[in-house]
Amino acid sequence: MKAVTRRALVEQIDRRAEGLTALSGDVRVPAWLSVATLRSMPQREMTVTFECRSSGPRRHYFTGPLLIDVLRAAEPLFASGDRRDRLRFLVTVLGRDGHRVVLSWGEIDPEFGNTAALLAVSIDCRELDGRGPHLVMPGDRCGARHIGEVTDIRVISADPLWE
Repeated sequence: MKAVTRRALVEQIDRRAEGLTALSGDVRVPAWLSVATLRSMPQREMTVTFECRSSGPRRHYFTGPLLIDVLRAAEPLFASGDRRDRLRFLVTVLGRDGHRVVLSWGEIDPEFGNTAALLAVSIDCRELDGRGPHLVMPGDRCGARHIGEVTDIRVISADPLWE
């Protein structure tokens, strides 16, 4: 495990406090993503309805880039020439409140599951600058995999699970 200096830790906390999202893991191009950076990518729009146990149906309008496009820009460390190699990768997403989810690459890849997961930069026409993007999983019945104020996204190979 890589040692983290106190200074590096403080810098990471400061960046997250500014609403930046860390994109790391098994990628060639790790990055700190701002909402403005995400807004500069091709945008999708979607209206999503979640059925919440406590408050009933909730309908929201989101805009933002597809998660798959953001992840591809980081150049995950796939084996070249074998498209099935992507299926051994996982994507973890962490929100500022500690809520986290794990997705499989195959779930969001258009050649496999094709779920149009979104990193929303606005919700109901309100910009999310300074707060961080939201992970939106359209098609989920309830909003349990909706992550507000995303602070970390990691792409990881599932290989260690089999060792």
